[in-house]
Amino acid sequence: MSQTAEELGAFLKTPCKTLKHGAEVRRVLLAVCGAAVTLSNTISMGSLAGDMARATAQEGGGDVQKFLDLHSNQVLHNCLTGQPVAWFASEEDPEPVAITEGAPLALAVDPLDGSSNIDTNAAIGTIFSIREASHGAASFLQPGTGQLAAGFVVYGPQTVLVFTLGCGTHMATLNRSTGTFHITARNVKVDSACREYAINMSNKRHWSDGIRTYVQDCQRGIMGPRGVDFNMRWIASLVADAYRILVRGGIYLYPADTRKGYEHGRLRLVYEAFPIAMVMEQAGAKATDGHVRILEKQADQIHARTPLVFGSADEVMRLTAYLENTESLPENAPLFAERGLFRN
Repeated sequence: MSQTAEELGAFLKTPCKTLKHGAEVRRVLLAVCGAAVTLSNTISMGSLAGDMARATAQEGGGDVQKFLDLHSNQVLHNCLTGQPVAWFASEEDPEPVAITEGAPLALAVDPLDGSSNIDTNAAIGTIFSIREASHGAASFLQPGTGQLAAGFVVYGPQTVLVFTLGCGTHMATLNRSTGTFHITARNVKVDSACREYAINMSNKRHWSDGIRTYVQDCQRGIMGPRGVDFNMRWIASLVADAYRILVRGGIYLYPADTRKGYEHGRLRLVYEAFPIAMVMEQAGAKATDGHVRILEKQADQIHARTPLVFGSADEVMRLTAYLENTESLPENAPLFAERGLFRN
């Protein structure tokens, strides 16, 4: 890290001047960073800190809650003491929690994204979204365009904060020796070229024809209609895949499929898709559910789920075209043969 990298708190003073509730947003973002420092230190201890991957319960959506999920949730809840947050909504809680009466902001979090990787030493993270407060759940049941700020923290070899205040996407890296974040990348832009795609191939048999045809065309590489070779990536950690795409481009796909409980997608709209979509759009990328722009969607309940596709803008648009043109066609329809519509 550059020795001249600006400290995060100082950097935030400028963009927050023109942001609604800017001073309060700055305070909340720095409070989340404080929680991230605590979590980073705990996660870096691995097994020395105990069995963090131990299953403790199952939440309402059917996902297993692990010790580190609940610990992360508590750390984030605790960081909000005295902060201008009226309502705190977490993937780990059944309903929003009241924090400070009359405060102007609401905070939604996925406290620990990628918890299936806790015991594998792979990157995991925290995702957050800051909004103007209303009352209870109503604070979060608004389109994603209403977010004031959003971002995520990746706990990997480095601990990195990725965030946006609606005026570009920026990165800050944690200096472990001082416990402070320093800006290390300003106005990040996602590469328009795409040579990597991220999807869980084990679910291929459950996909729609559009998703299956798109992936098959990528797999055919230089010999197929795309005319280029692709690499596949899948970390099973949304923040890790998102960070990689910000750094070197690509596309991420978590589509709806035919499995029970996956018909309308699996990722949480409020806690995961909305903040990731805001970060991506501010970096020049796109984020959709395969048809509709994610930030224009509106949750009907705080734990609503959605399909999610994001990444290099041209590639997301290409995937949308596959879906729109193949959902009613049989697999390997002539439209997508070697001399098909999408040959480069």
